[in-house]
Amino acid sequence: MTATRVAAITEASLAEAAQILRAGGLVAFPTETVYGLGADATSDDAVTRIYEAKERPRFNPLIVHVADRAMAERHVRFDERAIALAEQFWPGPLTLVLPRRPDSPLSLLVSAGLDSVAIRVPGSAAARRLIALAGRPIAAPSANASGRVSPTTAQHVLAELGGRVPLILAGGRAEIGLESSVLDLTGETPRLLRPGGVTREAIEAIIGPVAAPEACGPLASPGMLRSHYAPARPVRLHAAAAEPGEAFLAFGPTLKGHQPQLNLSETGSLHEAAANLFAMLRALDVKDVRAIAVAPIPEEGLGEAINDRLRRAAAPRDTA
Repeated sequence: MTATRVAAITEASLAEAAQILRAGGLVAFPTETVYGLGADATSDDAVTRIYEAKERPRFNPLIVHVADRAMAERHVRFDERAIALAEQFWPGPLTLVLPRRPDSPLSLLVSAGLDSVAIRVPGSAAARRLIALAGRPIAAPSANASGRVSPTTAQHVLAELGGRVPLILAGGRAEIGLESSVLDLTGETPRLLRPGGVTREAIEAIIGPVAAPEACGPLASPGMLRSHYAPARPVRLHAAAAEPGEAFLAFGPTLKGHQPQLNLSETGSLHEAAANLFAMLRALDVKDVRAIAVAPIPEEGLGEAINDRLRRAAAPRDTA
C-alpha cells in the first residue's frame, strides 16, 4: 500500500505532482469534468500502473490530456473538422478520437493497440498547468475503481483509491461532474461514442450530423473496445512451444534456441508483461512469420487483462 496525501492546489503542489508524473508515478487531479487518475502517457510502465490502481479488468483506451492543441498535434493528425471543433471547444469537455501519428511516443497501451488516440485539452486551468509542468501528455481515466461512479471531489478519490496513489490534488468539486463527450473522427462519418459535457447539438452546429455509436459497428472510445485486436498473423494461445514458422511470445521461461522470440517478462511479472504486450505483439508480426505462438499467462490480477486482449487477438477473423 502507498501512503496517500491530499493537497490543495498550489504552485508547490502542482510542481510536486509534475515530478511524480515524470518519475512514472500516479497523481489524481481535478478537471472540469471529473477527477482523473493521471500517468505519463508516453510510458508503458506508468500507464500500466493506472490499470493496476483501478483494477481495470481489461485494456480499454484511455483519454490523453494535453496542455494545448500544439501538444496534441505532435501525437495525432487533425483534419478540418477536428480543427474547427478544437477551436470552438478546447479547452473543454470534448475528446476527439483522431489518427495517431506514426512518430508519436505515446504508449500503445493508452489506445489499447488501436491506430487512433482519444485526446483533449481539459478546461481546468490547474490541469493544464500540471500537464505543462510535467512536460508530457497525461493519460487520465476517472480516478475511481473500475466500474464505480466517477469521482467529483478529492474525498471521493481518497475513499476509492487511498493507498494506491501517492498524491491527490484537491481542487473542490468538479465543475461539470460528467465525463467529456467522445467524438470519433477517424472515418468519413463522425461518431458520437459517448455523450458528455459538449452536446450533440453543439457539435453538429460546427460539423453537421454525427452518427450514434450503435449504428456504426466496432468502437474506439475510452471504456469501449473493438471486437478484437489482431495482428496480421494468426495468434495461437497457451503454447508450450513454437511450431515451424511461428514466432514465440514467452512469459517466464525462454524457449531455448527458438527465434524469433520475445519475452513478456522473464521473471513472471504480470506488471511487466502488461507493459510489454502490445509492443511485442507488433514486433513479432513480420512477413517471415506465419503465426505467433503465446505462452500461457496466469488468469489473475493483470493476467485477466492480458488474456482478454490475447483472446481478442486470437479470435477468428470476420470475413463477412
